[in-house]
Amino acid sequence: MKVLLADDHRIVREGLKSLLEGQDDMEVVAEAGDGRQALELAAEHEPDVVVMDVGMPQLNGIEATRRLMNEQPDTKVVALSMHSDRRYVAEALKAGAAGYLLKDGAFEELVSAIRAVVANKVSLSPRVAGVVVDDYVRRLPGDGAAAGAASAAGREESNAFHKLTVREREVLQLMAEGFATKEVASRLHVSVKTVETHRRQLMEKLQLYSVAEVTKYAIREGLTSLE
Repeated sequence: MKVLLADDHRIVREGLKSLLEGQDDMEVVAEAGDGRQALELAAEHEPDVVVMDVGMPQLNGIEATRRLMNEQPDTKVVALSMHSDRRYVAEALKAGAAGYLLKDGAFEELVSAIRAVVANKVSLSPRVAGVVVDDYVRRLPGDGAAAGAASAAGREESNAFHKLTVREREVLQLMAEGFATKEVASRLHVSVKTVETHRRQLMEKLQLYSVAEVTKYAIREGLTSLE
């Protein structure tokens, strides 16, 4: 099976490539250092599986997964992350990832996950599976105080993925990564005026009043890691 590795750390990609190519049934056909490159290489090589780092620059792994599923729905995605927080897990799975693994897991987990998703199964790290089950139970219909608590928790989870449009999330990430308005416009192939409009709208929606606040928010919501 053909595998594409998407991670902004070269040493991680090289390590995974070396290990995966030791498997008789796997071939690493391409490596990407950010989400945009991952989409370009996926279109070129049509891999069976993309191992997608969640926290990548310019276009994070969740947004890249969502676009990949729209463009190449038969390709499977295994999300790879340092975060077990349910916000990250839920958004990756909603975007279309068939697997979600933590970076501190064993290499054998990744091999098993790749084979599982190719067989149309879902593969989750044990800790992540616990988060998913807990989230499911918490959302079960109930009555009285339990229902009220679940409803309040649901409102608290409203985040950038729900409040902002796709383009606004792109602008938010690039702003947080230090790109000037003209650079953002160039990368997104839109006008400076359009970027300024998106910037104003996203800051109003999120009630953020400075680039520093935007940066903190983007990191907290998993749109960028700035590692």
